[in-house]
Amino acid sequence: MLLRVVHETAYDYAPPVRTAQHMAHLKPAHDDRQRLLRHRLEVLPAPAQLSEALDVFGNTRSFFSLQATHERLAVRADSLVATAVPAWPQEGPAWETVRERLRYRRGGGFDPAVEFQFGSAYVPRHEDFAAYARPSFTPGRPLLEAARELMARIHQDFRYEVQATDASTPALQALALRRGVCQDFAHVMLGCLRSLGLPARYVSGYLLTAPPPGRTRLVGSDASHAWVSLYVPQEDTGSGAWAELDPTNNRAPAEDYVRLAVGRDYADVSPVRGVIQGGTRHTLRVAVTVEPVEAPPSEVPS
Repeated sequence: MLLRVVHETAYDYAPPVRTAQHMAHLKPAHDDRQRLLRHRLEVLPAPAQLSEALDVFGNTRSFFSLQATHERLAVRADSLVATAVPAWPQEGPAWETVRERLRYRRGGGFDPAVEFQFGSAYVPRHEDFAAYARPSFTPGRPLLEAARELMARIHQDFRYEVQATDASTPALQALALRRGVCQDFAHVMLGCLRSLGLPARYVSGYLLTAPPPGRTRLVGSDASHAWVSLYVPQEDTGSGAWAELDPTNNRAPAEDYVRLAVGRDYADVSPVRGVIQGGTRHTLRVAVTVEPVEAPPSEVPS
C-alpha cells in the first residue's frame, strides 16, 4: 500500500522566542518492512541550521536551530511510504523460557533486545504492572499467545478518553485510571511486559483511518499513533524477531500502519521537542493527514 502522510505542527508564542534548538522524529523508517519513497521537512521561519542523524535506536532524527526572534514556528513533514503486511514471527517458547534466556549471566552472550527489558522515564518496572499481566501469563503459556491476550484485556478494560491524560502522564497513573489514549495504552502494555522481564519497545507512527460512510476524507483530521513491539526469540534461527501489537485497537499492525520510530517510551521519540529562550506562553496545533495514493511509476517500489 502507498500512503502519504502529512504531519503539521504549529506553535504560537507570547512573548516572542529569541533563539531555539529543536529535535524532531518525523521521518518514517526505511527498512525491509516499509520503504520510504519520499520525505520533505519544511521549517518556518527558515532555520539557521538543519541536519539529520541516527539515534541509538536507529531512528532518523532532525535537528534545527532558530537564531532570529519569532512569534510562530511551523514544522511540516510530508512523506510517501510503501507499506506491506509484516511477517508474523513463530509463536516462540513459553514466556518464562524467554525471560530466563535473556537474564544476565556472567560470561553469557549478549542480546541487544535486553535494553528494552528495563524501566524508562514514563514506564518503570513495577509490581502493579506485573499483577495486571499475570492472569494472561500463566505458567508455560507461549509468549505470543499470552501477549495477545494481554493486548485484548487492555483494549477491553481501558476506555479511550482524550482528556483523561496528557503527553506527560506516567504509565502507572494511566494503569490506575483505566483511561487514556494510544500512548497510555502502549505505555501500560510495555510496563506489564517489562515488569515480567520481557523486552518490549514503544513504536510511534500513524494509522490510516476510514472516513464515515458518505463523507470525504478530512485534511488534518488524523493523529499520531503508538503501539508496542515485543521481542520473540526464534528457535529455527537462533536469533529473534519483533512482533507488533496495538492494544488501542486490539490487533496486529498491518499495511495500514506507518512506523516512524522505536524507543523505550514516548520520551525517546516525541515528534517535536526543543529548548527555547522566551515564549513563556504558547499554543500548539497539530494536524495529521494519512491517505492512500496512486503514485507515478517512478515512485512505485520494485
